[in-house]
Amino acid sequence: MADILQYTFIQNALLAALLVSIITGIIGSLISVNKMTFLAGGIAHSSYGGIGLAIYLGLPIFLGASIFAIFSAVLIALISFKQRERVDIFIGLIWAVGMAIGIIFVDLTSGYNVDLMSYLFGSILAVNRDDLIFMFTLMVIVLLFIHLFYREILAVSYDSEYANLRGVKAKGFFVAILVLSALAVVVAIKVVGLILVIALMTIPTYIAELSSNSLYGMMIKASVLSTIFTISGLAISYEFDITSGASIILVSATFLILFLLFKKISTITSRF
Repeated sequence: MADILQYTFIQNALLAALLVSIITGIIGSLISVNKMTFLAGGIAHSSYGGIGLAIYLGLPIFLGASIFAIFSAVLIALISFKQRERVDIFIGLIWAVGMAIGIIFVDLTSGYNVDLMSYLFGSILAVNRDDLIFMFTLMVIVLLFIHLFYREILAVSYDSEYANLRGVKAKGFFVAILVLSALAVVVAIKVVGLILVIALMTIPTYIAELSSNSLYGMMIKASVLSTIFTISGLAISYEFDITSGASIILVSATFLILFLLFKKISTITSRF
């Protein structure tokens, strides 16, 4: 197995796994504590519109997907402020329209023959140098955001009304978290694909949440777990020649089931 590390595409894949795991571990934790999973799901699927637009215009995929995802995130945030009781309807609409736009632009692109399955289910082995630069830059931005505004994020995440009373701009942080979630979704698409991206951002964070006493600890544990799942899934996909994204999620789901079983057994045995 060690001999495959000599290949550049494997080295890139492992580095991408580490970078994306740190990003999704942190942002996934914020999504979880702020109960934004459905919102992040809407952003994830609407970003397909940016992928289609990028293909049509000949732009870098990350650029097109990022622009579309950020636009969707800001739109969802504005709708949440104005129509909170109806936000699920608008998210579903943005979700569907985004994917429809992506499909139409791909259809309109003459001579385009790339397998779109790589965007739906991920293609971590196809990560290149530009992708890694984008991932590294986003990781630095996310780490700086947490380092500079951790107390404010903590206040907004657990009691936004109290945070407002203390002078914290809760709406601004809500938008910032959604925008970073949008960018995290974009980089995670490269690893596990559009369809499975939310699983990568929620399974490790759910396990981390059940075993953490603080948001900071949850972020660290989620990042470590995500790294383990991603690298393990990558190794299995390479060994058995199966789709990497699906392999990563199945590893994550298997660990979650085992964790919950262990937790249940521990609870039962502790009663005796």
